[in-house]
Amino acid sequence: MIYHLDNPDQGTWYACQLTDAQDDAVCVELTQFKEQFKAHLHGVIRHISIKMKKHEDDAIWIRIAWGDNFSKPNHLKPTYVVHHLHTSYVFISNLMAKHKIFLCQALVVATRHGSIKDGHLSTRSLTAMRDLLLRRYQQVFPSAQSKIQQERDSPPLHPCIGKEHSDYEEMRHQMACEAFGHGPTPKLETAVYKLETRYRGNGNLTVSDREEFFRGVVRFSSSSLLESLRNCVASGMAEGPVTPLLSAITRRGRNSFVITDKGPGVSSQASAPRA
Repeated sequence: MIYHLDNPDQGTWYACQLTDAQDDAVCVELTQFKEQFKAHLHGVIRHISIKMKKHEDDAIWIRIAWGDNFSKPNHLKPTYVVHHLHTSYVFISNLMAKHKIFLCQALVVATRHGSIKDGHLSTRSLTAMRDLLLRRYQQVFPSAQSKIQQERDSPPLHPCIGKEHSDYEEMRHQMACEAFGHGPTPKLETAVYKLETRYRGNGNLTVSDREEFFRGVVRFSSSSLLESLRNCVASGMAEGPVTPLLSAITRRGRNSFVITDKGPGVSSQASAPRA
């Protein structure tokens, strides 16, 4: 566990969100959480090893080596769970499907919530995931009075043309920062959009009459996706305003979407991925 504490950006992490908080959820203390979490898992699985440690940023790190009623815990392939008490997010790495129900039940019981759901956010960087969901980056909110000023390398050649270009640059930069934040951004690497749409148009009746969906996947990749998208908008490479399909990454804290067609005359919109 010490190695993973010092190197949190290893493997692939998945976000889950706790829902339906009970009235006393905000009163749960670390000791209560530990006792109830361990008691639940030990009650349903005979051989299991659970280690917990509170990190300096108040995150609870949990290492689980899974066994069953007949085999001892496998310490070579443990599951790691990170949770900040009194927040609704849980971050999980290396969890097998057969163990998912047991872990989810233990988290729900220990945190006093009603259920837990997929957060539709995955990345190799736990730091980026936490920064995005816990809003640990500089957000910019729409404002008619205040605008972020950009540094300019050279003065305008003509005052009128220069002012027009300057205002346009400031507007682009403002839109980019409102959508993706200002300063260092969470370093997400991918965003995936699964398409389930029908053809819209009068040019091809054969295609437009088809009832089945067109299916496909669009994937955006970058070493720092949010920064790349922000630079595209700020530089004018992408037209503004920023499409909700891209701004939803920060607004909704997700990087996995399904785009569906709701019917005739209704444009495609991002919806939650289906299980």
